[in-house]
Amino acid sequence: MPLTLNPYLTFRDTARDALGFYHSVLGGDLSLDEFGAFPDMAPEGDEHLIMHGQITTDDGLVLMASDTPSSMPSAPPAGFSVSISGDDEARLQALWDGLSAGGEVRMPYETPPWGGTFGMFTDRFGVDWMIGYSPA
Repeated sequence: MPLTLNPYLTFRDTARDALGFYHSVLGGDLSLDEFGAFPDMAPEGDEHLIMHGQITTDDGLVLMASDTPSSMPSAPPAGFSVSISGDDEARLQALWDGLSAGGEVRMPYETPPWGGTFGMFTDRFGVDWMIGYSPA
């Protein structure tokens, strides 16, 4: 099996909503495992939270996420961006349109000095994204 590198996002009580939103845009298969499915690992009161969630799309994207139990410290995401790039212009435009909805655009999705199309935004869950189209 080849190595893979996938974003794994953590949230405070909003992983289910975030993964549902990302799934509605990315498509593919969504799996959600709650802490309650693993009684020995379920923090009291947090059984309904997501211990592990994963989206796997038909075009090979994988996004994972979980909730941070209330007994552990949690901080908003900072210092990184989830980046999606490629040469499928229509798919990337659709991802930009969907994922940036309800978020804050940091750099509009338009032609940068190096060509193609590129933009940056923070989504409605506080996660920073970069989307880049580069013609083949």
